[in-house]
Amino acid sequence: MIENDLFLRALKGETVSRPPVWMMRQAGRYLPDFMKLKEKYDFFTRCQTPELATEITIMPIDQVGTDAAILFSDILVVLQAMNIEVEMKAGVGPWIPNPIRTAKDLDEVIVPQAEEALDYVLDAVKMTQRELNNRVPLIGFAGSPWTLLCYAVQGQGSKTFDLAKALCFTQPEVAHRLLQMITDTTIDYLKAKVAAGVNAVQLFDSWGGLLSPEDYSTFSWPYIQQIVDALKDHIPVIVFGKGCWFALNEMAQSGASALGVDWTCSPRNARYLSGGQITLQGNFDPSQLLSPIPKIKSDVKKMIDAFGKDRYIVNLGHGILPNIPVDHAKAFVDAVKEYKV
Repeated sequence: MIENDLFLRALKGETVSRPPVWMMRQAGRYLPDFMKLKEKYDFFTRCQTPELATEITIMPIDQVGTDAAILFSDILVVLQAMNIEVEMKAGVGPWIPNPIRTAKDLDEVIVPQAEEALDYVLDAVKMTQRELNNRVPLIGFAGSPWTLLCYAVQGQGSKTFDLAKALCFTQPEVAHRLLQMITDTTIDYLKAKVAAGVNAVQLFDSWGGLLSPEDYSTFSWPYIQQIVDALKDHIPVIVFGKGCWFALNEMAQSGASALGVDWTCSPRNARYLSGGQITLQGNFDPSQLLSPIPKIKSDVKKMIDAFGKDRYIVNLGHGILPNIPVDHAKAFVDAVKEYKV
């Protein structure tokens, strides 16, 4: 039995004394101990070394006190497993030297066996669960097929992902073929994570909000739905689409256990658009953590009051920023733990 199962109970929609809290990218650059490891090991070494991934995953549990751990990894490991080279360039971020731009480029792309190609992630899940020793649940995650296509086609990060969108509009058959290959790989990968011992999974559709509602229902949502369908009977699934408030109603009927919401959608609108019967997660603006601590605490209380304590998981509206003081992150978590109706 997991000692602190608030997170899992909230996913089931059970009545709780207070909502659970965790933060996207909570095992990351705002933690001084993480920065020490960053100086010693490059990014993908940290992802591919189970001992390092485990140590980083557990840092925020010990230092900030969140109610769930999320495995330290990266969404782009799926592309690497598919034979798409991905580097992490200083000052640039993700870099794909040979982006997918034509049907011929797909000849080199594979749908791998996740147990073999991503065995280091599965080892990290097992090791992390041993170290957590049933203190809190462990979340596994993957990027949405559309979000991974954005990187695979653009070749690097972008504010617009114009080349990725261009592929969809000029060579839709190539786009759909790549999206299906990513979907098949992701289903296999997440099922392997479930078998390795994660307690929930989250899908990050970080760039879904760049699509119009009509294009979202063509190039993103059907592939996310396939993943939810494949996993929902095995494990709770959280879907987080940044900027995708327009799809909340459809998402709520998907069979997912919870939906993530960013800070551009109010709690009231999120409840209304999602139909009011599904657990919601979010939606504190990460920049708000730069506020004075008393303001953080009062804003968190306001946010919980607006969402309601049940069917709700406190989180940020996106990943924590690297310039957030650790005591401000802790104040965010403490405010939730101190919450009373």
